[in-house]
Amino acid sequence: MASFNEIIQKNALVLVDFSAEWCGPCQMLAPILKEVKDEMGEKLSIIKIDIDKNQAVATKFHVQGVPTLILYKNGTQVWRQSGLQPKHELLKLINSHLS
Repeated sequence: MASFNEIIQKNALVLVDFSAEWCGPCQMLAPILKEVKDEMGEKLSIIKIDIDKNQAVATKFHVQGVPTLILYKNGTQVWRQSGLQPKHELLKLINSHLS
């Protein structure tokens, strides 16, 4: 399996979803992210990271609360937000970073 850094470097747009199984808003975000992925197709990769199973990664990225979403473009962080995000806002954001 590719490492986190390989994935964010190799894919043009990567949305990282830091979440936890016990987190209610994270559960509500999951179907939204699936719809976003279905609409964006190959233009976007989405990585889900469970902070309880990957505490070192969560600490490295200073994740204080879940859900936290971070968007990378060509390996560089271009956006970060904590909390539940509506689908139309995510699509608008992602489309604004397509080259």
